[in-house]
Amino acid sequence: MPALVLPQVRHRHIEVDGLRVFYREAGPADAPTLLLLHGFPSSSRQFARLIDALGTDYHLVAPDYPGFGHSDAPDAESFTYTFDALADVTEKFLLALGLDRFSMYVFDFGAPVGFRIATRHPEWIEGLIVQNGNAYLDGLSDAAREMTANRPGVPGAEEAVRGLLALPVTRSQYEGGTTDPELVAPDGWTADQHFLDLPGRDAVQVALALDYHSNLALYPVWQEWLRTHRPPALVVWGRNDFFFPEPGARAYLRDLPDAELHLLDTGHFALEDKLPEIAPLIAAFLDARA
Repeated sequence: MPALVLPQVRHRHIEVDGLRVFYREAGPADAPTLLLLHGFPSSSRQFARLIDALGTDYHLVAPDYPGFGHSDAPDAESFTYTFDALADVTEKFLLALGLDRFSMYVFDFGAPVGFRIATRHPEWIEGLIVQNGNAYLDGLSDAAREMTANRPGVPGAEEAVRGLLALPVTRSQYEGGTTDPELVAPDGWTADQHFLDLPGRDAVQVALALDYHSNLALYPVWQEWLRTHRPPALVVWGRNDFFFPEPGARAYLRDLPDAELHLLDTGHFALEDKLPEIAPLIAAFLDARA
């Protein structure tokens, strides 16, 4: 039996504009770099198994946004929780680490964060991996359209968002759409709910949910960036995603006709049960960037 090689994963904080931003990092600094941008309601923890799978051969960096995971979560009086603000902090995080050339894995909330960075710094992006991260109206289910209609001042909007922060909903985001829920470890939704239940974290998620409409307004800008810069792209998508269904994956081919598309028979958190299929696809994609 060959020796098993696993990466050493560093768990660090770095200060960005007075905020302590937590991140995970593994792999040789001179290897192809992959920035991992997490989604709602998770953190960089969602990439832990992927980092174990790929962190020996590739340089992987996964931050927690402000208000998520182990990063600082200032109250709304001292920090304005918008997607612009999350992108601002992530951009400064990358500058602080000296990362200015990388492939980018965008998932869920990671798409609006990552595409903002890409349009500001197109020269940074050497490849794009999209996993259930939407940039097209095609990819919004009826339920997602209802949620994106919530915004400050809309009657009942805040109450509707708070309804998404309960454990049954968090768990359903992990197990929904999977063909074998036994492959989905309970650690994911349990950890996410722990952070959601910390004092003040509900206000963070409400603020961001009420700002989500700002992402839809930028879809044409992101699509123009895709058409103009044509980054090499790998699209892996859980086709049974309740919020971001299959048409959102296929829509990328309009602007990136050479993108590699893989539709997987799972739901939103596709890495939970499809890691053995996704990791080799990512490895091959990064090898082509080396």
